[in-house]
Amino acid sequence: MKIVAVGDSFVHVEVFRQGFADLEHAHEVQYMQLDESKAFRPTTDSERSIREFLGTPSQLADRVGDADILAVHGAPVTDEVLGAGSRLKLVCCARGGPVNVDVKAASARRLPVVNSPGKNADAVADQTIAFMVMLARGFPRAQRFLLEGGRLGESAYEGARFLGHELGSHVLGLVGYGNVGRRVARRAIAFGMTVVAYDPFLQADDLGGVLLLPSLAALLEVADFVSLHVRASADTENLFGRSEFAAMRPGSYFINTARETLVDEAALDSALASGNLAGAALDVVRPNSAGGPHPLLKHANVVITPHIGGATHETLLRGVTMIAAEIKRFAAGEPLQAVVNRTAIQV
Repeated sequence: MKIVAVGDSFVHVEVFRQGFADLEHAHEVQYMQLDESKAFRPTTDSERSIREFLGTPSQLADRVGDADILAVHGAPVTDEVLGAGSRLKLVCCARGGPVNVDVKAASARRLPVVNSPGKNADAVADQTIAFMVMLARGFPRAQRFLLEGGRLGESAYEGARFLGHELGSHVLGLVGYGNVGRRVARRAIAFGMTVVAYDPFLQADDLGGVLLLPSLAALLEVADFVSLHVRASADTENLFGRSEFAAMRPGSYFINTARETLVDEAALDSALASGNLAGAALDVVRPNSAGGPHPLLKHANVVITPHIGGATHETLLRGVTMIAAEIKRFAAGEPLQAVVNRTAIQV
């Protein structure tokens, strides 16, 4: 079979070469790197249905004519692209949510679309734990102290002004217990923490030492750290607002490595200003339309990173090797594992 693998500025074509090396022994693999300098303005319904893409559909359409399999990360897979690939049998997207693929158009052609769910779960779990340590030990305040000219090395007791907490013996509340939440739980338990979770889609009372609570309110009542791990949707827009922050324990910490739309940032700002929250760490925030530093950074007990939770070399390669494994299954006539449109095409 002929495979066209498309690299972009995030998952470079060389990552595809590394992850697809074994496929080259049995298949013809062509690699291309997107030219992202070309401007693109969506005009069709299919083009408007996708998001978070890199490059232009025409670049793919020019290359998929005789391909059996198309493998992308962020390239735009539109109806135009699928129509140009008259021999296409499988579309692969090396990311957890294939939002750059017109899955509806693929389903209309009975083309399975596979993705790489959970590819960044370990990386995001690592960052969540790092955030917890930073907040508990007061790293943001200590760093700001030095950046503002604070002296160090003058006393054996200078750490007294930055007394913090150890993670052990504290309670972590996980809002959402999927791929990332489960990995955070394992790491937190290793630190000696008690872990509770709220996830309306789970039924078990206990999951490997994690206590599943019946409501978000029950979780907020007991958690010293609250960490979000749920998907963004209309139902979860501003999941955390004034009432949720007010319900958190005094002196607790808030962490969001999921999606920015889950949080009412004005409410978070107020909770931090009031002192009810001891700190917050965010890997995702809403764009600051006023420009300059994000407003929440005015608080000395806040950490913000620019959506780097899944930005590790291991994550990128894992996403590619996951779809390479799907291609091997497809070629061998074995069932595919991560088909996002399974119901629509009944495979």
